[in-house]
Amino acid sequence: MEATEFWFVLITVLFTGFFILEGFDYGVGTLLPFIGKNDIERRTVLSSIAPVWDGNEVWMITAGGALFAAFPHVYATMFSAFYLALFLMLVALILRGVAFELRNRYPSNAWKKTFDNAIFFGSLLPAFLWGVAVTDLIGGIPINEKMIFTGNFFNLLTGYSLFGGIVFAIMFTYQGATFLTVRLKDKELLERAFSKAESFGVRVVVFFIFFAGLTVYHTDFEESKTALLLFILAVVAFALSFSAVRGKNSKKAFILSSVGIALTTISVFVALFPRLMVSSMNPDYSLTIFNAASTPYTLSIMTKAAIALVPVVLIYQGISYYIFRKRVSGEDLGEH
Repeated sequence: MEATEFWFVLITVLFTGFFILEGFDYGVGTLLPFIGKNDIERRTVLSSIAPVWDGNEVWMITAGGALFAAFPHVYATMFSAFYLALFLMLVALILRGVAFELRNRYPSNAWKKTFDNAIFFGSLLPAFLWGVAVTDLIGGIPINEKMIFTGNFFNLLTGYSLFGGIVFAIMFTYQGATFLTVRLKDKELLERAFSKAESFGVRVVVFFIFFAGLTVYHTDFEESKTALLLFILAVVAFALSFSAVRGKNSKKAFILSSVGIALTTISVFVALFPRLMVSSMNPDYSLTIFNAASTPYTLSIMTKAAIALVPVVLIYQGISYYIFRKRVSGEDLGEH
């Protein structure tokens, strides 16, 4: 495997991990007002992700850093194309992070409600924008022969990309609901989590079927039989996950939901390969792992560092999830 291919695979792995882990973070934040009916219940819901939410965001930072170092032309073009969308996402994530830290610092209902709303919008908006970005990447955006984005923000908001944003928001909300069925202990909260998981489970299966059809119509997805098969298997995984939710099998539902997200992400990268950004102006203007890569020397050094350090990070995060694996309850909360 060449260095460019290795980094393409590594970036695929990083985004897959990010969408699975940050996916349930976004989902929990989106469901917060609907599952938690009072302050104790909302604190309990938030405590399910409190030890890990900031660590999950590291996957996005690492994926962005890997993209910048290995494929700088892609990084430059992507940030110029998605500048406003990424700015909105950054603002939402900052507000969300501040809300996590400050929500319980002052015993005022208005204060807490304000930050609860910040967590809700700071979770839903990034989930939606990631869906828009992914569908734009595979559907194509105006990029010229100099690797320069020639469109504007509204070129990114097609009917297909907006529907993709809705699908991703539903997918991550469902992921959050299945995660809560694994982490919550209180009976009423657990029942609400299962209810929301069942409700969004239906939506994610139906919307994904329509999304699959639109993807085949708007992209060259059908040219890759492997990508198409993976996408179909993602729909199957979500359907099986929904079946597990109805059977009250929380762990199976969450695992299958994670598999569905993983298959979706991998299918996108398989369909893109060897491209990283598709040009809607001319297929020859697309950015690939060959014309957008760093120098061989840079890739060589980075590859050695990645092989040495990535397993350490994975082991560390695995240990943290093992430590905080127990279900949470309102009885476990301290006084605030």
